[in-house]
Amino acid sequence: MTTESDQIARLRISLDEIDPEIWRRVEVPLDLPLKSLHDVIQAVMGWEEYHLFEFRVGEKCYGIPDPDDAGFGHRVMNAKTTRLGTLVGRGVSDMEYVYDFGDYWQHRIVVEAIEQAQPDRTYPRFLDGARRGPPEDVGSVPGYYRFIKAMASPRHRDHRRMTEWYGGPYDPEEIDEFAIRMRIGGIVKRRRAGKAAYAKRKS
Repeated sequence: MTTESDQIARLRISLDEIDPEIWRRVEVPLDLPLKSLHDVIQAVMGWEEYHLFEFRVGEKCYGIPDPDDAGFGHRVMNAKTTRLGTLVGRGVSDMEYVYDFGDYWQHRIVVEAIEQAQPDRTYPRFLDGARRGPPEDVGSVPGYYRFIKAMASPRHRDHRRMTEWYGGPYDPEEIDEFAIRMRIGGIVKRRRAGKAAYAKRKS
């Protein structure tokens, strides 16, 4: 019998409203909680976990519930206890992921395929992608375009200030695959440790 733990989802993650497109493709276990999928997106897009997030599937929102949300008529379901496979099993093939409600980075997640996990591979797994993600707190899409324009020209009036703020040069075309794979590797290790601790408690 095939279970969620035996299957993986191949996902394509892209940032809305940016051209040329910034995107990533990953493979993740189908039994992955949405909170852990959040961690994967942070790792592959280069975000730094500074801000809140939500997954949006139709009219439902998944994140870290705050008791105050209900008073504003905004119900947030728990991303720690909702698994990707549960949504896929309901027929969900795409969803939105919003990170940083100030800058409002909206991502589109498309389920490209559901496949059997390969025993010789570790998951989550980064496959490919294009272009470096925006820096944290750059000022949403308009701020990002101003930033890359300033960084591209040493003669730009904001070049020095932006370089100092960012901490060095920035090439929007360069995707740092080494850093991505290192961050994904950390998620794999934490996932293994969590499963080992759970198995120990059950034994």
